[in-house]
Amino acid sequence: MGGVIIKRASIGDVWPLAEMDKICFSQPWSEQSFYEEIVCNKLARYLIAEIGGVMAGYAGIWVVLDEGHITNVAVHPDFRRKGIAKALISSLIESSAAEGVTMFTLEVRASNNDAISLYKRLGFTVHGSRKAYYDDNDEDAMIMWKK
Repeated sequence: MGGVIIKRASIGDVWPLAEMDKICFSQPWSEQSFYEEIVCNKLARYLIAEIGGVMAGYAGIWVVLDEGHITNVAVHPDFRRKGIAKALISSLIESSAAEGVTMFTLEVRASNNDAISLYKRLGFTVHGSRKAYYDDNDEDAMIMWKK
């Protein structure tokens, strides 16, 4: 997608990330959670997509040995369906692969057909589910892997 800049998240992005989570998710992460992920968690890597200096989306991953666990992917509603999530996930995979990651996993709401479709296009396959994974409505999560 043209005009998108993908960069590594920094401490200055903590508040905007928490604000985006409030817009995108029914169970948003707190500002403290993002602070701990970006500043304290040595396993975590977060990328931000900007368009015209505005945060359009973000994605995070934990790198544990040769596995990458994608923790969250969010795109602001004003910027959806423009290839931003695909660009973020592809960048996470590429940068993590350079660190030796050979397998990637994530959980996604069973009802999130758009996300599941995107993950499948990126080479992820369903390998199970987690029953009542989401506290807000006891919805199951699909477990997906890319090897």
